[in-house]
Amino acid sequence: MGYRELWGWVGATALGCVLVLFAAGRDWVRLLEHAGGAGTPTGGDLSPVLTPVALAGLAGIVAVLATKGAGRRVVGALIALCGAGAAAGTWSALSGDTVDVWLRERNVLHGAAGLPWEIAPLWPAVTAVGAALMIVGGVVAVVRGGTWAGMSARYDRTAGKARARTQDDRALWDALDRGDDPTDPR
Repeated sequence: MGYRELWGWVGATALGCVLVLFAAGRDWVRLLEHAGGAGTPTGGDLSPVLTPVALAGLAGIVAVLATKGAGRRVVGALIALCGAGAAAGTWSALSGDTVDVWLRERNVLHGAAGLPWEIAPLWPAVTAVGAALMIVGGVVAVVRGGTWAGMSARYDRTAGKARARTQDDRALWDALDRGDDPTDPR
């Protein structure tokens, strides 16, 4: 059950990050008439925070897999904060002032104000769903992450030293069993 829950969490949280990352690169605004050279802004244009928080969330997923205990909970909280950042970025990108400023700066006429536009609702909605998955994933990692299996301890530095010490001790006993003197310097 632990592995199923862990990998379900990985899939859902990664899906949230990928949705934010993908939707940030899509057009969020449609111009209603020719705008004198102004292109249409993507989510990343309107809210530059979207791509970095999605990438940080993906890195956080790997960090959750590599940590355990309190470290895993801290990383889970950071993933939830990344999701909250994506949600806030989505909200701020949809404000009329943000879009108007972006269009005014990129308009060839530079003085033309009030270009008619409308929000293309699909991509902001996809980003909001991705942000929600990231928030929920972070909270789940904080609450349930302590019960998930961690990476094998055999790769830990201290485990390797303990194993080598055990093998050295065993070699001494084996030498005694054969009748050898383990203190003989030959």
